[in-house]
Amino acid sequence: MEKLKRPVYVKPGTDDFFKKMRLEVNETVLNNSSLYRLNVVKSLGLLAVFFLCYGCILIFGNQTPLLFLFYILSGITMIVLFINAFHDAAHGALFKKPKHNEWFLYVLELFGSNHWLWMRRHIGLHHAYPNVPDWDIDIKQSDIIRIFPNSPLFNYHKYQHIYMWFIYPLYSLNWIYIRDFKDFFGTKNNYVKKIVEKIPKEEVYRLFAAKIINLIYILFIPMMLLNQPWYMVFFAWLSMHMCGSAIGVVALVSTHVDEDAHFPSTDEEGNLSDTWAVHQMVVTKDFSTESKLANFLYGGFTHHVAHHLFPGVGHTYYPYITPIIRRYAEEYNLPYTSYPFYHAVRSHFRMLKNKGVKENILMVGEI
Repeated sequence: MEKLKRPVYVKPGTDDFFKKMRLEVNETVLNNSSLYRLNVVKSLGLLAVFFLCYGCILIFGNQTPLLFLFYILSGITMIVLFINAFHDAAHGALFKKPKHNEWFLYVLELFGSNHWLWMRRHIGLHHAYPNVPDWDIDIKQSDIIRIFPNSPLFNYHKYQHIYMWFIYPLYSLNWIYIRDFKDFFGTKNNYVKKIVEKIPKEEVYRLFAAKIINLIYILFIPMMLLNQPWYMVFFAWLSMHMCGSAIGVVALVSTHVDEDAHFPSTDEEGNLSDTWAVHQMVVTKDFSTESKLANFLYGGFTHHVAHHLFPGVGHTYYPYITPIIRRYAEEYNLPYTSYPFYHAVRSHFRMLKNKGVKENILMVGEI
């Protein structure tokens, strides 16, 4: 496939706010080594909790209520691990040494994913060009849902604010068992293939191995060892993914795609209208930043503006970086938005309703 011409940001000027902000963050926040240790302990602890829940499935799974309980707890822990530990490691922000982050990401393969692909999809496309049409494939994933203004509008989109309530709980199943294969082997709108020279063969082998190993230990071994009908274990496994996805989707829909979301496009020469840092401020939002529970569960997603401005920093630092961002936003008259998660979710589904119908001049203010 022919490589695409990447979008180009405006070069920052001498009075660039981010240069000053980055210097202040480095001097006042990032020298706190206790926040680094907290992140490591939290991540390893979550990994231990997941396999503890898995062990409880095998030990107590003959009792149907406990079978479903520990599968659901495994699903919740799995998503929290993705959002916190693996997400930080993918950005090189969990451990100080790059090789340790790389080693930890191989654990992600046990959950059926492929970290090589995820890093190129998430970091190479979403973080590089968040909310940019045809580039942010964390947002543009399927024609089932219409978010970008330039996406095709189909008749069924008028109901997307209803049917996505039932599709979002299948998010992790889609990611692991459908989307990864589309990005490896698909040809239609495959932007991953357009920005990489060639997918290494070992990653193709690892893709299949990860899916098979994941299904063997999390689904087939319980089916064989437990005194339960196979379909009961299957439905418990399905509930694991549905409950985990329901929690994870809150983070995904609350940070970039609400009814006030911006989707900056390039001009004919591929230029964007803002600097990289201003662009992150425009298209990214925080939610529930004061909630300790939300911060624990969602890591770098509650303080998502801080994450996009400082992606190489562990999420445990973000609560201390966000007040600095707020101050600079006020000083430089930059957008900064933070709201409760329930407002974010409600706003997302209002956006889906608006994007599911044709825009008119009264709605968009154009003549």
